[in-house]
Amino acid sequence: MANRFCRLIGLFILVTIYTGCATVPFDQPKPYSKTLSDTTDTRLGKEIATWVAEHDGQSGVYPLSEGMDALGVRLRLAEVAEKSIDLQYFLMKQDTAGLVIMNALLKAADRGVRVRFLLDDIFTTAQDQALLLINQHPNIEVRLFNPISRRGFATLNLVGDFRQANRRMHNKSFTADNQVSVVGGRNIADEYFDLKTGSEFVDFDVLVLGPIVNDISESFDEYWNHSRAVAIDRIAANKADEDLETVRAEIEEEFNGLYDTIYGRALESQLLQDLIADRRRLFPAEMRVLSDSPDKLINEISEEHMRLATNLRQVLLSAEKEVIFISPYYVPGEGGVELVRNLVDKGIRVVILTNSLASNNHVPVHGGYARYRKKVIKAGAELHEARVNSARERRGSNEGPDTLTLHTKAFLIDRRYLFVGSLNLDPRSIEINAEMGLLIDSEELIAYVVPNPEERLEKTAYRVLVNEDGELEWHGRIQGEEVVETKEPDTSAWLRFKAWILRIAPESQL
Repeated sequence: MANRFCRLIGLFILVTIYTGCATVPFDQPKPYSKTLSDTTDTRLGKEIATWVAEHDGQSGVYPLSEGMDALGVRLRLAEVAEKSIDLQYFLMKQDTAGLVIMNALLKAADRGVRVRFLLDDIFTTAQDQALLLINQHPNIEVRLFNPISRRGFATLNLVGDFRQANRRMHNKSFTADNQVSVVGGRNIADEYFDLKTGSEFVDFDVLVLGPIVNDISESFDEYWNHSRAVAIDRIAANKADEDLETVRAEIEEEFNGLYDTIYGRALESQLLQDLIADRRRLFPAEMRVLSDSPDKLINEISEEHMRLATNLRQVLLSAEKEVIFISPYYVPGEGGVELVRNLVDKGIRVVILTNSLASNNHVPVHGGYARYRKKVIKAGAELHEARVNSARERRGSNEGPDTLTLHTKAFLIDRRYLFVGSLNLDPRSIEINAEMGLLIDSEELIAYVVPNPEERLEKTAYRVLVNEDGELEWHGRIQGEEVVETKEPDTSAWLRFKAWILRIAPESQL
């Protein structure tokens, strides 16, 4: 016992000394830059000014429910941008989606477009070479938010400064010429754009234009110029292995080969042009940005710094008839259960849609959620879980993946207000991470996106109920037939056991 104690003390001292040397240069000076405001003379600026004038100065919004459209719009924005592109993301993978986005940014930079790319660092260390590569371009600057030291072993650095490294920037936005933005729940990786054949990620973004884009850009600037945003070449352990020009021919060759693949649909997408030319309908709407301050990540966890959650709670409590929560990861805590109870006590219908155990791609989160199911049902909520094998029913087609994972983060209030963004209903999003999204006032948009929520839920989800014996039941309709399950549907005994064991994970980290 004494020897074991000594080893633990020795390890603690080693980690403390090691991480004391492995620091990140947060205090080093860096260029201050702001969103370019003189973009009204660009092609996007001129066409959007005409649209805004015809719609009484309102902003415009269009839903991006399909992954191909979401990727295609981002690529077209990079293609038509003339002065600036600002990207802010939690995750970018080195897969094909990452390749085509990177290629589009390089081509834009070649035309003289200023590219600012802000990426959270928790899943970035393996990509340093790719990011260093594009950072060589004189018109591209890559900054990492709250980076982990590259000196020595990344795992020790993470463990040694876990308290700070645990605080992540989860925001997601893509803005061209300060005129058009894409905001929502998608990261940059194949699965978020329906490009993986195994399972469908049901995700959601919106394209917006008009006055709201200035507010999105202000939020970006707040993070870009924050002390925790560090230029990648200040922290990367090595220089780029190859010269940018040497690699570009390889990137271009691989990119050109994609036109004959599933990516061709996104690469040739005309959605952006159709929207600007009024061949597809943009919805005029009043909207506002709800965003956490980056200071949230350097302060103690407290309600004072939960700017987004506080503002959104006020909106939810102003509901008059109905609130529909859609969150892939739902761990409400006692506070979330109380919110449901308060809404129901006011006569408001509360509907919750989240992942089932079978459709969830983060089993530990399901373990945290499971302990609250009976509580939210007894508080009066209608609880639904996504049916993993309902992908084709959702699409109304026998083609494509037959399983799905819910990744949409959206709340509908009185079928008039829609919040869409990066926020999950779990302690990590609300308390620990920084998040952002848009609150949109448009009954027409909601009616277009979800014309009949009840029918959609019946086709793609189970209703979770508590029976007379106090046990959970899952009620669904599969191919027209009513089914009732008494254990987690579509799961193995091993998966259920794993989820049960993982309930020991700290709720605050889910």
